[in-house]
Amino acid sequence: MASALICIKNLPALKIALYGKRFDDEFTENIEKLLESIVRRGIGIVIHEKFYLFLTHKVALPGNAEIFRTTEDLQGVSFLLSVGGDGTLLETAAIIRDSRIPVLGINTGRLGFLSPISKDSIDMAIEALVNQDYTLDKRSLIEVRSSQQEFGDFPFALNDVTITNKQRNSMITIHAYVNDQFMSTYWADGLIVATPTGSTAYSLSCGGPIVMPESNNVILTPIAPHNLNVRPFVISNTSKVSLRAEGREPQFLLTLDSRTFVIDNETIIDLTRANFEFHLVTLTGFGFFNTIRQKMGWGLDARSKRT
Repeated sequence: MASALICIKNLPALKIALYGKRFDDEFTENIEKLLESIVRRGIGIVIHEKFYLFLTHKVALPGNAEIFRTTEDLQGVSFLLSVGGDGTLLETAAIIRDSRIPVLGINTGRLGFLSPISKDSIDMAIEALVNQDYTLDKRSLIEVRSSQQEFGDFPFALNDVTITNKQRNSMITIHAYVNDQFMSTYWADGLIVATPTGSTAYSLSCGGPIVMPESNNVILTPIAPHNLNVRPFVISNTSKVSLRAEGREPQFLLTLDSRTFVIDNETIIDLTRANFEFHLVTLTGFGFFNTIRQKMGWGLDARSKRT
């Protein structure tokens, strides 16, 4: 009985999962610091299989490190750390699915809008997780359905859904309906349907507005529209958006974040809000407004002393 009690007492209070991609050699030292910071605090660690294989050639992994392959392997995990850029973090949505495991982004890339933790803040970030010094931003996702086609086993997008021409050599025509009522026809290079999370990504580069994460809406942003009186449009995310594309080509591209599917001409796509949310960890000092100021230079002016 005594030995059993000792085993229970020694179980780690937290378990952190790591998901990442390949990184340059200059970031190796920071990965070592991340692993050391986790192990030093007695936190359990489980690493995505492909990332684990990559790390074995880069760093000495903790002896107690486990491997996960699927969502089912994440039972008991308290947080998932995304090691990479924003694209890597977007991929974690398909890993955690509706498990609601909170995700924190460690930035090894350039901008790192969704992954704000820099190499200099790694130890502070782990300490904040241990001390529960964080908030959870509950980000909505878009669910994509069609009676004419399947979109894999995770038909959801955290950032945006886009329809573009497969050959990118001519404009396409996209008919948009909201709650089965005709809204507009877009003659453009494509159309972006973005969540508030995706409002600072592709949609923004095409002239769409920045939308606060907790806003309950989606943005329809045309890509290079051929009619000048068409502008981005914001609607409630409780609405169903239906899209039907047609054009000279027999097929188009439908992209859910970084996953791309080929759809046939005249295929009807229905977009609705997913029935679960993505939980993004936000540490103190890394809030939305601070991030858009620091990462995007939003609102900064030489005449203002406030940054």
